[in-house]
Amino acid sequence: MNVARVLFRSIPVAFVAMILPASAVGYPLDGLDESGIRRLEGFQIAEATPGAARLVPGQLWSTDDIKLRLREYDGPDFDALQEDTQLAAFLAKALRNRDPSYAMVLVDVSDPASIRWAGLRPDLKQNAGSVGKLICMAGLFHALAGAFPDPEDRARVLRESVSPAGTWLSNEIHKVPKWDPVQKRNAYSTIKPGDSFRLSEWLDHAISASANGAGSVVWREAMLIRHFGSGYPKSFEESERFFGETPKTKLAELALAVVSEPLRAAGINTSNLQQGSFWTTLSKQKVPGTISFATPRELARLVFRIEQGRLVDEWSSLQIKKYMYLTKRRYRYAYAPELNQHAIYFKSGSLYSCRQEDGFACDKYMGNVRNLMNSVASVEGQPPDKLAYITALMSNVLRINSAWDHSRIAAAVHETMRTNQVQALRETASPEEMKEAGRSE
Repeated sequence: MNVARVLFRSIPVAFVAMILPASAVGYPLDGLDESGIRRLEGFQIAEATPGAARLVPGQLWSTDDIKLRLREYDGPDFDALQEDTQLAAFLAKALRNRDPSYAMVLVDVSDPASIRWAGLRPDLKQNAGSVGKLICMAGLFHALAGAFPDPEDRARVLRESVSPAGTWLSNEIHKVPKWDPVQKRNAYSTIKPGDSFRLSEWLDHAISASANGAGSVVWREAMLIRHFGSGYPKSFEESERFFGETPKTKLAELALAVVSEPLRAAGINTSNLQQGSFWTTLSKQKVPGTISFATPRELARLVFRIEQGRLVDEWSSLQIKKYMYLTKRRYRYAYAPELNQHAIYFKSGSLYSCRQEDGFACDKYMGNVRNLMNSVASVEGQPPDKLAYITALMSNVLRINSAWDHSRIAAAVHETMRTNQVQALRETASPEEMKEAGRSE
């Protein structure tokens, strides 16, 4: 592993403390020139400062370390194979005594010549929450591939095209890092209508910070690329005119086509995986939508296709994997410290709602009507460690934050895969551990 670092040995310690991120986010830290994601410079400065590093080894991979594990694989789909008895036994043991809403698919891709898989309620269908932003990202890369066949042109558009948020976001709660080139620091705040970012940064904010406004902008820009083709980008006024003058039924058709076509082209069953509506109230008013849903099986297939290089194409799949690379403070499924030595490519999503109930106080991720929590992850070791596996986990446990439980399932999965023996790990936690596991910001 060779992490590119910017060394600023002469920066005063007091100044360095000002620029340290509250939590790093996604994309490899040496990817600034490749991606154009400017906030990476702040994280390079922090990581190069003695005593200031806050990331675990699995978060320090370079762009060259990240590869597609199944690029040469030409065998059957994982679920065309017979379920592995050991993995099936593990899922039964790990989930048997938990809430019956738990559903999971586990795919071992450590040896592409001998892929193993198992599922427990693999076809349970529910809204995937922010995991669906991966589908919007696929839609953007699919539109780029159609408009700009040369990957170098696509990379240029991602790095250089800049667009404002405009009136596409509302009630944003997720803070994103905003690079200040004068102060040489990242400041964290929610996205405002007047904020402008590069297309790569909109992707970064949508996947790493899970900002709903960024997710809407990514989908918006995918629609614009699909409409304007190689003439993209247009001025913001011209882009807004397109949305204002096009009938809403046509916009709805275009929006669904943009995010569904790359899935169908990759052999993903869109009757079991669909992102139907935009992410904010204002964007939904501009582009009508429909229902969103997913199953663990199809979410696992989505990540399987990325590893094969079949989500749009090989270049796009590798870029998507880099955007999923988790350098953010690990939480929920990824919180388990047992995974610290390994890279995690990750997206989590939740959706909760409440009604009045005696003796119950509604809180974040603790809904008593619905309390969906979902994660997809690809976990891999640094060579010579060949361990690599894909997981998709969904639950709907009412009235409690399931983040700690998800992290314990992740730890048990990891130790089972690492030792090749069915494992059961510590279930109890201190209040601080449970709080940290669930703290996504």
